[in-house]
Amino acid sequence: MPALPARFAGLILAFAPLFVHRSWRHAQLLLVGAILTPGRRTVTGVLRIMGRAHERQFVNVHRILNRAAWCPRSGSRILLTRLVGAFAPHGPVVLALDDTIERRWGRRIRARGIYRDPVRSSDSHFVKASGLRWMSLMLLAPIPWAGRVWALPFFTGLVPSERACQEQGRRHKPLLDVGRQLALQARRWLPGRDLVLVGDSGFSALLFLDAMRRARITAITRLRLDAALYQPAPPRRPGTIGRPRTKGARLPTLCGSCRSQVASAAADRSGSRSRGRWCSRLITIVA
Repeated sequence: MPALPARFAGLILAFAPLFVHRSWRHAQLLLVGAILTPGRRTVTGVLRIMGRAHERQFVNVHRILNRAAWCPRSGSRILLTRLVGAFAPHGPVVLALDDTIERRWGRRIRARGIYRDPVRSSDSHFVKASGLRWMSLMLLAPIPWAGRVWALPFFTGLVPSERACQEQGRRHKPLLDVGRQLALQARRWLPGRDLVLVGDSGFSALLFLDAMRRARITAITRLRLDAALYQPAPPRRPGTIGRPRTKGARLPTLCGSCRSQVASAAADRSGSRSRGRWCSRLITIVA
């Protein structure tokens, strides 16, 4: 390994307790090479950028990812601690939760499935994609040298397809269950901080939001204005026959309840930078 600056070496050495001495040499090579490698960060690309293109024992580097005994969850906790200390030392910790599809093919990739491609699909055009589905938990923090907020992933979990779970005899975990587990794990890692979780409309499920409420996590999601909202189910009386109720009385929709307040609400024009361009949007805040 080449000599590293003292400040950079201190950040790398924080992950040394995860590995034994022999594995740490190869893990350090992978970690530094992944930072320096442009484009796709493959093991071959890492070895090439680190000057190990002619390494005969390159299989030892591959074994760090498929055979070496180390705990990725502990590594995620170390990474989160470092990120929070550097970019969010005070105030609430804003997290983002989102899923992504890694396009992979092969007979040995058992957890892959067929999903809707969110990038190439539209309302009138449906495009399928084959690959692995990952759920990623990211820290949203302003980066001083970038002048904008970046999503820094620190904890990622695989979401196997339902068919793959049936073939392996395992219980299938839906996307919301995996996201709930990731968010609750972050709460256990940061017990004394206020957490704010941001997600898309796929996370606007009542069971998911109730789990966030009980864990003292403020969840921010998108919700349709015509969504059907209900009161909680009333308590079941003794001696009642039939299936227990799962929801209470119907509530007015957000469109109907907000329509009368929009006229008197104060409108605020807010700006944000998207894809290098400054966009101005009119936001109406209704309490």
